[in-house]
Amino acid sequence: MRDQIKEYEAVAKAAENFVKSVAEGDSKYAKALFTEDAVLFGILDGVLEHGSIEQFYHNVDTVGAGENFKARIDVLAVEETVAVVVRVLEEKWGGRIDFTDFLLLLKLNGGWKCVAKAYNQNSDTIKK
Repeated sequence: MRDQIKEYEAVAKAAENFVKSVAEGDSKYAKALFTEDAVLFGILDGVLEHGSIEQFYHNVDTVGAGENFKARIDVLAVEETVAVVVRVLEEKWGGRIDFTDFLLLLKLNGGWKCVAKAYNQNSDTIKK
């Protein structure tokens, strides 16, 4: 069952930690969003990234977002306290990469926490 709009707003607010970390190049905000055992899946410049969310933290902390970085958060579905899918569009991360991120969040202990991140790097931004 679709949840109330206030829950969509709560999810978007939680996802802002993801965007703030990427924009500032500091994983501390994302660490407030992700569970310790969250997982990551995606292909970055043709190389599969998978496993611990720690790889995402490393990427955020070592690559600055760049001055032209932009992001948009779309909350696609909230189903009571079970799960939510959030799409985050990123443009010009590190000055060159466009991503579409999909975040899976669960409502744990009254707050929204991300348990998985999967992403697509737009093909026209892949470094050969």
